[in-house]
Amino acid sequence: MHTKPRRILLKFGSGILTRPRANALDDKQFRRLTTDVAQLVRGGCECIIVSSGAVAAGMRVVGLKERPLDLTTGQACAAVGQSKMMHLYASMFAKHQLNVAQLLLTHSDLDSRTRHQNAKNTLRRLLDCKNVVPVVNENDSVAVEELRFGDNDRLSAEVAVLAEAELLILLTSVDGLMDHVGRRIPMIADVGDAARFVRKEKSRFSVGGMITKLEAVKLATAAGIPTVIANGRRAGIIPRIASGERVGTLFPVRAGKSDAHSL
Repeated sequence: MHTKPRRILLKFGSGILTRPRANALDDKQFRRLTTDVAQLVRGGCECIIVSSGAVAAGMRVVGLKERPLDLTTGQACAAVGQSKMMHLYASMFAKHQLNVAQLLLTHSDLDSRTRHQNAKNTLRRLLDCKNVVPVVNENDSVAVEELRFGDNDRLSAEVAVLAEAELLILLTSVDGLMDHVGRRIPMIADVGDAARFVRKEKSRFSVGGMITKLEAVKLATAAGIPTVIANGRRAGIIPRIASGERVGTLFPVRAGKSDAHSL
């Protein structure tokens, strides 16, 4: 990561998009994160967001205080919350003269050769516009995998590979991968060495955890995409990572892996 990446995939987890003690989206977080992304776009970066948060955004409408355990209610919350979440992204990015595009994908879309190419072509065209930020989420009202586990971690890696991103940033509510005494590990050369440090912690509004993030890291780095896990509630974290500052935990591409090429 000596040169500034041209195309960045940013994954925002539910834990950094919702208010810590409320079943609602955190407007201040959306404002700060979109401002950081807009700064990168102005600097010439192409940014794609994979965003969780739709279920949390719909919980209040459905009358829930805790994340639903049954699949159907979760899908109903997502159906309500997706439009609320996209409206917030649209209004926040509009302050920076940027537009948003919604892409709802499933893993089967990316497994299908035709649909995979269609999604790739759509992303390419959107990025060509220069004033559009694609926002991707799993199609939670019909798909089930991310609702049950993952919080879009695997999807973010799959989209990073699809888009041939040069950097994947997984933003979560911790500073990165921690060692056994709670110190941040700045870099791990082999993701296989990371599992021994994992603790089973996740917020009441998310379904992910460090295990699913490490699975995403493995997928991305195998495709030649360096990945950073970092705290999405830290001010200015996105431009700091993009500029190569050592914040969070970096998983570099191992020797012998080729760099990603442009779409």
